[in-house]
Amino acid sequence: MVRLVESGGGSVQAGGSLRLSCTISGYMSTRYCMAWFRQAPGKEREEVAWLYIGGSSTGYADSVKGRFTISHDIANNTLALQMNSLKLDDTAMYYCAADQLVCVARVRGAPKEYTYWGQGTQVTVSS
Repeated sequence: MVRLVESGGGSVQAGGSLRLSCTISGYMSTRYCMAWFRQAPGKEREEVAWLYIGGSSTGYADSVKGRFTISHDIANNTLALQMNSLKLDDTAMYYCAADQLVCVARVRGAPKEYTYWGQGTQVTVSS
């Protein structure tokens, strides 16, 4: 079973930065899809960034484009989300997710959801 554990969340003032990390344990394919999601109270879940590991492709939601950067550390087997210029609207519970087929399936126009999820880490941005 694949296990994902997020860390790095906390409280920060608007305009500040945080770096989230997701440790990955268990077996995963050579190529697999990972992403960062967030969900705030009263709002729907939003996929803010994704990375096709082994496929050299990434994507970002318009709401975070230019401010957030997703990356994968091969040596430490972690997925990171560098968040800069944080805004009040960035306040949410952030989750990492993984699946072997999501990235490929979406390119092909097929429906597919992420299989593995972490427990989440809270990010709170204040003025």
